[in-house]
Amino acid sequence: MRKLLGLIVLAIVAVLAIAQFGPSALLGEETTRQDSRPAPEFSGISAWLNSPPLTTEGLRGKVVLVQFWTYSCINCLRTVPYVTKWYEQYKDKGLVVVGVHTPEFAFEKERANVETAIKRLGIHYPVAQDNQYRTWRAFGNQYWPAAYLIDRSGTIVATQFGEGGYQQMESAIARLVGDRAPIAPTRDPDLSAVATPEMYLGSEKNDGAIVETQDAARGERTYALPDDVPPNRFALSGAWNVTDDRATSLADGDEILLRFNAPKVNLVAGSLSPQTLSVIVDGTPQPPVSVDGSRLYSLYSGASGEHVLRLKAPKAGLSAYSFTFG
Repeated sequence: MRKLLGLIVLAIVAVLAIAQFGPSALLGEETTRQDSRPAPEFSGISAWLNSPPLTTEGLRGKVVLVQFWTYSCINCLRTVPYVTKWYEQYKDKGLVVVGVHTPEFAFEKERANVETAIKRLGIHYPVAQDNQYRTWRAFGNQYWPAAYLIDRSGTIVATQFGEGGYQQMESAIARLVGDRAPIAPTRDPDLSAVATPEMYLGSEKNDGAIVETQDAARGERTYALPDDVPPNRFALSGAWNVTDDRATSLADGDEILLRFNAPKVNLVAGSLSPQTLSVIVDGTPQPPVSVDGSRLYSLYSGASGEHVLRLKAPKAGLSAYSFTFG
């Protein structure tokens, strides 16, 4: 999952009404703490989509699942199908799902972008735009995605941070709405083949992802590719403007070279005007990728192991925010 600063892929679920699992810094590490607290109100919501405004007080008597997410987060996108399934299966039995969309990047604050994303993802439950992080802070949240299950009395009784734990969460939902626990087991995603962490291209969260010979600080400069890119690093080629949250190409034909270890790689990107990127992995051309809006794009899906990806933007104006893997 994404923390406010960084990426951790970890599933943590509380035992219903008994104990709650807290955030953990290492894959597979779990810590527990007792927690049974009143659900806070939705605060500072800039827009409600798919619904009139809601309040936690007004939802008393319902079972409520509050899901923090953002539409360019790969971990959130992989979680959405489970949440939409629960909504469809249990909505007539008393479950209300509220997707709290808390943006990581500036373009995710735009209502039209969020509306396009929820339509593309087939989300029909209420979505609250938490652009100022006020609801995020009210819940004490730190992660994308994160789910908070609230019982009919308005008490948070179970939480899930990151991917996984879907069987436990659905069982908790079923119990609260008075339904039978699901018979068919839900398998958690197997992400064991992902050995490369998320990489940010902006100066604020770069954390050494760019090669040592290149400057990750803010500013416009011309980059030359090094002779080699170490594992889990990227390098820029051409003229780029690095800002806090992105690197934007300034000339036609600018490139990014990436060495990663995973079966899939995605890029959160946007462009001043639509353009089609060329993608080469291990010397083999891949299907080109058309960037026509600010969101997450799949660049490669293939074999596990280490790969070298070369990405070329034919026109200036590509904004690259982060690489994610899966």
